[in-house]
Amino acid sequence: MNESHDDTIEALLRRQFDGPVADDGFSERVMQHLPSRRRRATWPLWVGVLTGAAACWVCLDSLPLLHSGWRDWLAGEPSMSAIGMWVMMAAMSLLALMWSLAESSSR
Repeated sequence: MNESHDDTIEALLRRQFDGPVADDGFSERVMQHLPSRRRRATWPLWVGVLTGAAACWVCLDSLPLLHSGWRDWLAGEPSMSAIGMWVMMAAMSLLALMWSLAESSSR
């Protein structure tokens, strides 16, 4: 089944749906006996983010273009290296935004 047929199949199922099946409370009793959902640990995410940021910093620290871009930006002089640095930062931010939106829509 693919996405082009999902709407048609869903409309067909909704037209023929008479409501929930009577089960004399069986579903509710089963749900009460299930264990509660555990919270996910967030520390692996933050360790990964910090490790990735540190690895990027170490790799990019040796680039003279980055140093001259920061120096020119802090001095208030819009040079090609400063503009290139900001374009690169904006592109990476947009890439991360698109990736997070794509991941959130698939869940």
